Amino acid sequence: MLPRLVRRLIPLLILVTLGVFLWRKIGATLAGLNPLTPREPQVTVTHNTVLTQVEALGRLELVRYRFKDVVEYKRSAKYPFLPDAKAALVVGGEAVGCLDLRKIRPQDVTFEGDSVVRLTLPEPELCAFQVNHNESRVFSTENGFFQDASLVDEAYRYAEAQVRKSALQSGILAETQRNAQQILVPMLRTLTGRRVIVGQRLVAPGPARKM
Repeated sequence: MLPRLVRRLIPLLILVTLGVFLWRKIGATLAGLNPLTPREPQVTVTHNTVLTQVEALGRLELVRYRFKDVVEYKRSAKYPFLPDAKAALVVGGEAVGCLDLRKIRPQDVTFEGDSVVRLTLPEPELCAFQVNHNESRVFSTENGFFQDASLVDEAYRYAEAQVRKSALQSGILAETQRNAQQILVPMLRTLTGRRVIVGQRLVAPGPARKM
């Protein structure tokens, strides 16, 4: 009686074991097919990058000025009975002075005898100025009447223009010229083995503005 019962249970045990084995192998896959089973969101990104322009760069950055400013920007109301809109910002900005080496002409480099090379540099330029938004924040806005975003944008544009003005007033172009000489003279002396004289290209003054 007992051996017969064992013989009947053996196929059942084999089926149970096989079922457990198959569930371990494909159970996760079957669970993923269940539309009610929660799953992690999948993100798909498609890129279609097109190169539109290649530009040769010849600007030598020579000095960087950094600024901190507190800007209080006020815009008058459209109707006289309404209060003026105001925005207060703490602004960080920077400006970069550079030389555009692409503007050096063949006639700007002359050799005098065997011991002197003379280089005439183009005008220094303010090649970049901007507000650094990582170092800026809006302190407060008043009376924006649901136009706070445009008010803040106007304040940032004003602050960026002020960065340019402050850089020029602080002498960034003269500093750029001095740094150009400090960098280029030793380099050219090493390359040519000659004494290097650096000058600035003279620019003809523009016509006088009528008052």
